[in-house]
Amino acid sequence: MDEDKILITFIMGTRPEIIKLAPLIKGFQNNRIFKVRVVLTGQHLEMADNLLKLFEIKEDLNLRLMKSNQTLTHITTEVIKGLKNEFSNYLPRLVFIQGDTSTAFAAALASFFEKIPIAHVEAGLRTFDLMNPFPEEANRRLISQIANIHFAPTQKALLNLKEYGIKENLFITGNTVIDSIFLLKKIKSKKNANFLKNLKNKFILITIHRRENWGENLDIILNTLLLITKKHNNITLLFPMHKNEIIRTKIKKFLGNNERIILTEPLDYDVFINALTDCYFILTDSGGIQEEAPSFGKPVLILRESTERKEAIDSGTAILVGNNSEKILYLVNELLTNSSFYKSMQIDKNPFGDGNATENIIKHIVKYFKEN
Repeated sequence: MDEDKILITFIMGTRPEIIKLAPLIKGFQNNRIFKVRVVLTGQHLEMADNLLKLFEIKEDLNLRLMKSNQTLTHITTEVIKGLKNEFSNYLPRLVFIQGDTSTAFAAALASFFEKIPIAHVEAGLRTFDLMNPFPEEANRRLISQIANIHFAPTQKALLNLKEYGIKENLFITGNTVIDSIFLLKKIKSKKNANFLKNLKNKFILITIHRRENWGENLDIILNTLLLITKKHNNITLLFPMHKNEIIRTKIKKFLGNNERIILTEPLDYDVFINALTDCYFILTDSGGIQEEAPSFGKPVLILRESTERKEAIDSGTAILVGNNSEKILYLVNELLTNSSFYKSMQIDKNPFGDGNATENIIKHIVKYFKEN
């Protein structure tokens, strides 16, 4: 009987949250002692539907808060108000949140207000610079102070939590994004985009979305991409654009007329995985791609001044380049012309996990409820 099951609620709003919580949701749905509710905030409204269909998940509620040029204040207040109503109708025994988004922070705060225990997936990531990345670094620190269970993907993340005074219910589990990659292989999606099939040149995968790369930083990076195409006439740049109009308008203005730069809408995740598989290497400010790329043997140049995924740097699979045009051009040239350097950035084992994070987390949650 459903009445005898433990109700847990998953709250997510962005594409990365859905990708990283999908294997957990399916795992708990297949466990006989739990009943699962899935709540979307709509922070990335247009990107959610295809992901849910891909992973065969149905949401129970969508707050649909997204609006054009939405502010952090709008996201935070609307999530809190929407979850107040959700919890009055369906009071869970535990809320799951993931990562460091505004949805994750606001959902944690809304849960805390209702005295609902919080499980934080991908806990403990830190740059130790409060304003970089903004607002993610603040979000993850604040979540850690009110969460009840902390699932750290790596040993380094666990030590970060301890350094901030978090002592109880800390577990190293691996990152669930690796589980998603394995799950996608089981689903066996063969969907691909025509431009991937038709690309004859080597291609570099580009993604940019973080606030720290808005404004002048973005100008520098986009001009550098143009210089790459001028210097290397045998490569193509594949650039799926984020939905945020603040950056995509500028991307189109700078790069829209270059025949060797392919600007696309955000790729469905199965198509994106195919792009990761087929690309030569990656230029990105995405945290998730830093975690995914080692599983495909792809070097990453990180378009940021710092990263909370230092395991990628330590393992040699990624290098921080920020918006330093000279550094970007030099390393791109090295990756394209120096096979030994390229191979040095390929590693055998992904430092972020082995695909067993879901199993590990469920085991800890079952034990948690037995003890509480």
